[in-house]
Order: sequence, then structure tokens, then C-alpha cells
Amino acid sequence: MLELKGIVKRYGAFELVIDRVVFEDNKYYIVLGPSGSGKTTMLRLIAGLEVPDMGDIIMDGKNITFEPPWRRNIGIVFQNYALYPHMTAFENIAVPLRIKKVPGGLIRDKVIEIARLLEIEDQLYKYPHQMSGGQQQRVAIARALVKEPRILLLDEPLSNLDARLRIEVRGFLKKLQRRIRTTIIHVTHDQEEALAIADEIILLNRGRIVQKGSPEDIYRRPRDIFTFTFIGLSNLVPAEILGYGSKGLVGFRPEDVYIEDGENHDLEGIVEAIEYLGSHSIITVRINSTITIKARANLERSLSIGERVRIRINRDRILRFDKDQVPAI
Repeated sequence: MLELKGIVKRYGAFELVIDRVVFEDNKYYIVLGPSGSGKTTMLRLIAGLEVPDMGDIIMDGKNITFEPPWRRNIGIVFQNYALYPHMTAFENIAVPLRIKKVPGGLIRDKVIEIARLLEIEDQLYKYPHQMSGGQQQRVAIARALVKEPRILLLDEPLSNLDARLRIEVRGFLKKLQRRIRTTIIHVTHDQEEALAIADEIILLNRGRIVQKGSPEDIYRRPRDIFTFTFIGLSNLVPAEILGYGSKGLVGFRPEDVYIEDGENHDLEGIVEAIEYLGSHSIITVRINSTITIKARANLERSLSIGERVRIRINRDRILRFDKDQVPAI
């Protein structure tokens, strides 16, 4: 178990403050937030690449706040993978074992074992420039895992991959975590990535943890407007237009909005935009000069720009917010 307690880290005007957060064993954690929210700072503190101005980092009951990185038994994969260009994949993966002065025969066995696990055995004698981005990433992960760390840290691991490969690799990462049964802490700004992979999401904004929970909790039960609007597509409208009084705002997701043909509807508007996304479309409906609502529509539903439509909202999915609570992205 890893615990961060009473952490404060300052960089000029920026301040990361973590009262307490616990990472349990054998879980996949995503640290999510906009640029500059403190995600990478948190990761560097855990890795030992930075020291907090205040607070403690405790792993398995031991205070490791001032332990150097090489004594923490924590693996890290950087955003750019940081492979040595003059070394083969085999030699890159072997680096942590050579530093530990592991015997040569055992090094070979361990490198082949981890390469087999990550399905890169056929890449071991290639140099980084001879491999794809996805293959380079697996080599970087293998190098971090070969020393059998208690925790694996991933800093924006999918950001350098194209869209198709990102989907493939995120599935691989989740499968890998289940096989090796270690704790992974993965930093990203990509909400879809977080929802797809995480057992738990830790959402940061302006140096503070604003919510921690399962993907479903974060998506369906956000604590504030920032969380609601940052995670996934959202609609946020004055409460009064749906009959919830004259104060505050209400929020709901596009998948909770239905295009209706009959009289059972909440609002009417004009189709302003149609985004075709393959499996479905996102329809933007203008209600008045200041309000638009996004609805998810099946492809079977034929709509046209400028068409007048009626929409119904699933009242069970509506969230109410204080009007003073301004999104802080």
C-alpha cells in the first residue's frame, strides 16, 4: 500500500496540496486532470525524483519520503520512453539488472521472460529506431518491470501513439496489470482513456484532488461542476428551463437526451450540428439564443440541419448544481 499524507510541493506560484490519498495493492489507478493540475508532480514525488516541501510518502508502512529513486522499488515509464538509442531492446531492458549486478545468465532469463509477457520477444535484437511507437513503449514497460517493482508509474504513456494504437495499447495495459498483479499509477489528461482503464480515478485540478472514485462514480456522481464538465460530454443549463426552480443549474449527459416524435417531451429546438461518430451521432440542438443541448442519437434516426425537434431528458439522470459553482478548467 502507498500513502501520501500532508503533501505540499511548491513551484513558484503553483502549489500541489494532498491531504491524504491511499493507493491500494493490485489496482490500476489513473491520475487525471487538465494541463498544469499537478499530475506529473505527484508522479515525480512518488518516484523520488522530487522531494515534498511538507508531508510524508509511506509505502508498506515505511516512510520513503527522502529515499532516493533507486531504493524505492518503483518502476517508471516516461512519456518519451527514454530508451537508449545505441542499445538493442534486450540491452535496454537489461539496464536495471546490470546496475544491480545480476549475473549474466539470470539477466538473459529475466529479459526473455518479461519480453514474452509483453509479446516483444521478436523485437529483442532491434534498436529503438527500428521499432514502432507501440513496440518502443512495450520495451520501456519491460525495462521498468524487469526489476519486479512494487509499483509501476506511467507518465502519459499513450500520448505519442495514434488513435487506433491508443485503443489497442490501453486494453493491453489493463490486461497486463491483471496478469502481473501489481499497482499501476498512470497519469493522463485523456478522459476517455481514464474511464476505459481505471479501477479508480484520482481527479486533480489546480493542485488539489477534487474527487477519487471508480469511473462510474466520477462519471455519474460528480461532486461539482468541474468534475461533471471535465469528464465526458455534458449539458449544463439553468434549472428553471426544466422546472427545477429559478436558482442553480442542472446537468445531464447526451446519452440521457432523447429525440422524440410524440407529445412526451421537455424542450423543443433546431438541429444546429450533427457529428457522425461511426456507431452513433452527437446532435447539437439550439433551444434559444443562449442554450444548446447535445443528444446522442442512433444512426437509424435521420435528422437534418435546421430541422425542428422535440427532446426528452431522463429525469432520473439529472444532476443539480449551485449556480455559483463555476467550472474551473
